[in-house]
Formats: sequence, structure tokens, C-alpha cells
Amino acid sequence: MIISDREELSKKLQKLRKEGKKIVFTNGCFDILHKGHVIYLSQAKKLGDVLVVGINSDQSVKKLKGESRPIISLESRMIVLDSLKVVDFVVPFSEDLPIELLKVVHPDVHVKGGDYKATQLPEYQTVKELGGNVKIIPFVGGFSVTSIIEKIQSKGRMGI
Repeated sequence: MIISDREELSKKLQKLRKEGKKIVFTNGCFDILHKGHVIYLSQAKKLGDVLVVGINSDQSVKKLKGESRPIISLESRMIVLDSLKVVDFVVPFSEDLPIELLKVVHPDVHVKGGDYKATQLPEYQTVKELGGNVKIIPFVGGFSVTSIIEKIQSKGRMGI
């Protein structure tokens, strides 16, 4: 379910939490969805009952990735994520970090992909203060939006 109203999201999650559901949160740009994203989201979902995905707005993707991004608009990215059976809620955010969204979601588990320590995350302290845990899932090697874009661009230059 795509949900932009944070108050509505909060109410839905409170109800699910009262039913004993474990809430998992992750976030990202999800610009050109690929196998690595799908595996990552599937692994995140296994950590609980409800998966909430925060998705960067077009403006925040530009800020993070550069003026040529995103390739895919926010609306389209949300529709694609929402179609995945492991994703329960898709929520856009425009802040640099999902701190305010985390305060709404109150996740039991906050999941990030990467090869760093949970304590290195800027949102680590917020998650801990909310009573949640942070889980790092390693990236699936060989898949990145940047490498996909570079491959497309190099083929274009070769006339393929």
C-alpha cells in the first residue's frame, strides 16, 4: 500500500502492533529496481511481519545521487515497490535522513544494506531510543543502479 499521510501510516502500524505484528523498516532510492534490491527486500521482510519501505523523493535522490538522477520518477518507483509481495507499505520522504519517518514507524527492526557497522548509521541512536534494533544486510554483489546506468551509456556510445 502506498501511503503518503504519516498520521494514517502511524494509525495502521499501531493497529498491527496491537495485533502482535513485528514491524520492519528500510529505506532507499530504489531508482532502477534490480535483483539486488529484490533479494535485499525479501531478506528484510523475513525479519518481521510487516515491511515498511521509505522511498526518497525525486528531489532527495538528486541531492544524494546527482542532477541526472533519479532515472525513474517517484510515482513509478512507488508503484513498482508496492507491487512486490514482500512490501506492505511504501512511504515517500524528502528529508536527507529518514529520522522523522522512523519516529512515525517505530520499527522493531531497521534494516540497511551495506558492509558497515550498525552503530555507524546516523539513524542508529533514534532507532535505539525508539526501542528497535538495527540489522545490516550485506549488499548482493554485482548489482547497482550506477553500474546499470554506466552499462547502458557505454552501449549507447558504441552504437549498440
